[in-house]
Amino acid sequence: MCGIAGILLFPGASGSARLSAIERMTGSLRHRGPDGEGFWSDQSAGIALGHRRLAIVDLTAAGRQPMLSRSGRFVITYNGEIYNFPALRRDLQALGHSFQGGSDTEVLLAGFEQWGIEATLRRTSGMFAFGLWDRGTRALHLVRDRMGKKPLYVARTLNGIVFASELKAIGAVPDFRPEVDPKAVAALVAYGWVPHEHCIWRNVFKLPPAGILSLGAEALAASPDAEALRAKARIWWSLSEVAENGRSDLCTAGDGEMAAELDRLLRQAVRERMVADVPIGAFLSGGIDSSTVVALMQAQSSRPVRTFTIAFGEAAYDESVNAAGVARHLGTDHTELRLTPADAREVIPEMPRVWDEPFADESQIPTLLVSRLARRHVTVALSGDGGDECFAGYARHFVAARLDPLFGSRLVLRRLAAAAMALLARGSRQNLVAALPLPNGVRRALQGDRLGRLAHLVAATSAREMYERMTRLSELPLTLSPEGAGPDATPPFDDLVSSLIFRDMAGYLPDDILVKLDRASMATSLEARCPLLDHRVIEFAWRLPTTAKVRHGQGKWILREVLARYVPPRLFERPKQGFDVPVGGWLRGPLKAWAADLLAEPRLRSQGLLDAQAVQACWQEHASGRRDRSRVLWAILMLQAWLDAHGAPAARPATEILEPALEGG
Repeated sequence: MCGIAGILLFPGASGSARLSAIERMTGSLRHRGPDGEGFWSDQSAGIALGHRRLAIVDLTAAGRQPMLSRSGRFVITYNGEIYNFPALRRDLQALGHSFQGGSDTEVLLAGFEQWGIEATLRRTSGMFAFGLWDRGTRALHLVRDRMGKKPLYVARTLNGIVFASELKAIGAVPDFRPEVDPKAVAALVAYGWVPHEHCIWRNVFKLPPAGILSLGAEALAASPDAEALRAKARIWWSLSEVAENGRSDLCTAGDGEMAAELDRLLRQAVRERMVADVPIGAFLSGGIDSSTVVALMQAQSSRPVRTFTIAFGEAAYDESVNAAGVARHLGTDHTELRLTPADAREVIPEMPRVWDEPFADESQIPTLLVSRLARRHVTVALSGDGGDECFAGYARHFVAARLDPLFGSRLVLRRLAAAAMALLARGSRQNLVAALPLPNGVRRALQGDRLGRLAHLVAATSAREMYERMTRLSELPLTLSPEGAGPDATPPFDDLVSSLIFRDMAGYLPDDILVKLDRASMATSLEARCPLLDHRVIEFAWRLPTTAKVRHGQGKWILREVLARYVPPRLFERPKQGFDVPVGGWLRGPLKAWAADLLAEPRLRSQGLLDAQAVQACWQEHASGRRDRSRVLWAILMLQAWLDAHGAPAARPATEILEPALEGG
């Protein structure tokens, strides 16, 4: 796992001075690769590649990058791991290839020479982003893995293009002119993250998951801006095709056979991700996903697996007891770090540096903290990320399963049902609910604001609209520009749950979950691996009937069946808790002064990005306790903190306000 950077100049713009910016770019990524630094350039071609190394497999000099292929045709700067590289190496040796070292990078280069770029990619199982220079054709190929686990930013500058693992490296280029994109701001405030269709800086884009962008001199000359460059990217693996093929070839095996096949696939995925020349461990929250990964690690290990969890003082947010129970049963070498609320809040000023594009999933805080804990003991940690997306683990999936029959009816009937629910949600609702002879589950669903929210969902005119209503942080118009929704690329599905799962896998997973994991882990020079996102597991998950995912009002049915082979259900069968922190309470308490300062109306007006009056009203609603607006306020606060860190007009620094609050606990 590493940090990569590169420069490709326009014909006529070549020069050693412009290419020398690669050193500043690469230096800004030291946290991603503290074990070494490397450069390669060809001034006549106007190309420079940089690399920061986190040594995981083959710790010798033979694994250094940028690396040339055996023939000298290809040069690569590569971030990632090819988990099945030993098998690919054997295949290439049978075809006459020899190897100087033991790295997966050398195997990848040999594959490109033997089979070609895209044919080699399709043979791989792994996570990666890389820049590959073809010295024969003078073309640069930028590539990203299937699910977008590893990041790759591309920017159009005055003299060419630059690419890097993180935005901070783009900002180190002298001729890059940063300018905030209001559409990205609107998307951030709407969802808490910037979708891969956007970037916070104009003239920068993220290569899409499974994207490949090939650039020669002619392609560069014909691309006046970043959007034109992005349009040239093609896809070498299609999640849409996987989903469509899977739904048309549903598995008809019995429950036991399906669970056995998933067990086999997960064992293989975990086993491949346990290969490393450095210490390896796992995050363990005690939930279904991380417990499954750890159980399969321990089942295939001759010694106790190192596991790590964070314990919080607030009982409602603490899963450490559950994690400890699973660890004891499996016999892992378990490490728990107990934190006070002040300990957790102390990292907030670091957020703009760690996530150098604004990011507002509050679970970023414990993810960063558990990564720091793990890095004290190991260099690689396996994670359970991806289980919710593959196997329907979110509440919206359970709700969709219950709404599916109604959603399949005519729109006029749904609107009538929504109107009836909304009417029931108002006025004398609580008295009526109390008087009716209802089952407890139904009674709970009708309490509080739940019925009103349900009415809002039922009134949606499409699956896309329903998903957006489920995932938006707020319906309040808080920005001065709309987010600019693009075309709906979701294939048609015959059930609502599958449609929502696809949207999660295509958007929420790469743009929120994997961004959170990559930045938090790499900020501490820790490599995080996700067995549940092995492409063979994903392809199998799409072949499963929906009833193998959502059953008896619960998600991840089949994953529970696999885990029950290793861990007693009493240790994991409980309501989903999530990996969150009590941001809402903090904003009314120890973080109130910090938030009020960042949300000051004159400050917001001067920036020209947010509706200052609407944001102030939202803040006052939350601060007074009338409504919980913490999620959308957190997004706005992360934007404001990011603008501070990148030179926007600012009030007092966050640390000056946070430190007194932290001292008081």
